[in-house]
Amino acid sequence: MSDNPLFSQTIRFDSRGGLYSSAIEGVGVLSSGNPHLSKLPEWPNETIAVLCTDGGPHAIPITAPLRVADRRILFALEHHRGSLERLHSHPRVAFLILGEGDLAFTARGKASIVQEQMRRAPGFAAVLIDVEVIDDHRLKGRAITSGPGLDWSSPPTKSMLGEHIGALREIAATIAHM
Repeated sequence: MSDNPLFSQTIRFDSRGGLYSSAIEGVGVLSSGNPHLSKLPEWPNETIAVLCTDGGPHAIPITAPLRVADRRILFALEHHRGSLERLHSHPRVAFLILGEGDLAFTARGKASIVQEQMRRAPGFAAVLIDVEVIDDHRLKGRAITSGPGLDWSSPPTKSMLGEHIGALREIAATIAHM
């Protein structure tokens, strides 16, 4: 068990091994009382997320993560960061998204490097998170109207976004059956 409080929560299930029901569609409440989503919500390509890795802990901003399934997230991570080394030795991660459209959740699970060097973006590795738990951070009566972002209007930034999303979609197609 980790000493990091992000990863030390005990998950308890009801007597049938499932989640308790909730008034919000797609949200379950574990017996600990914490709201959880049954699947990842959709988010726009321009989303900025925060990857939290153990072994520190460390928080790393991630540009344009891709939702590839109900419980899988794929993103690009630069090689020159120490994050790749930490993921090899501590693959348990938390992945936070706060954004427009009342997006407010943390996906927790195990990360794996599916391509050490992306073919279309050689300075980056492709990382896949197999999500185990999705913490729902939305608050009743309040909505998130924006989150962290970049100015996507410059041609180099638009080009980078297109390249990364295209590269991630190619990779996602190859790992769909993993």
